[in-house]
Amino acid sequence: MSKTAQGLRYGEVDRETGESCVRVVVDLDGGSRRDISTGIPFLDHMLAQLAFHGRIDFGVNAEGDLHVDDHHTVEDIGICIGRAIQQAVLEDTIARYASNHTVMDDALVLVAMDFSGRGQLHFDVPFKREKIGELSTESIKEFFHAVAVNAGISLHIRKIAGENEHHVCEAVFKGFGLALHEATRLVERQGSTNSTKGRIG
Repeated sequence: MSKTAQGLRYGEVDRETGESCVRVVVDLDGGSRRDISTGIPFLDHMLAQLAFHGRIDFGVNAEGDLHVDDHHTVEDIGICIGRAIQQAVLEDTIARYASNHTVMDDALVLVAMDFSGRGQLHFDVPFKREKIGELSTESIKEFFHAVAVNAGISLHIRKIAGENEHHVCEAVFKGFGLALHEATRLVERQGSTNSTKGRIG
């Protein structure tokens, strides 16, 4: 766990494998600082949207085997983001649940989450294109699966409407950011967790 002396809800994760080198810093109570460089420009754009609408400070730096494809890099970024989020909320009493319908022009996406401690993803966002920019659309699901499992989030993402797949993808990342902000707000509650069981998980 890595929290600052000022009590900020902060997580920092480094991960190095034979396929990628990733460093992620998350501050859930920031909202103005973003330093994102993944080697995949469209993913940089999506992560910036997530951070802005999630009102978090976000540092993501990655180098990966993009000469092979983007899969390893995207998945490892998701793993690190999930672990950093888990660090940042650990031992805090948070709202826990959040859901929204996010609009981006023609696109409408549902995002719902529960910080249950039982990380899982239910993803129903079909894409017709293989890539948006240099980001493989199949890697979008892998990213959110890695985030959900490593953060301990039960996460549902569903496309309701939309023909422009850039808009659909952007609504997904914005909606996740909005839900993350709502679910991680601190709440006053008797006891240390927002669960009738007395613990998460």
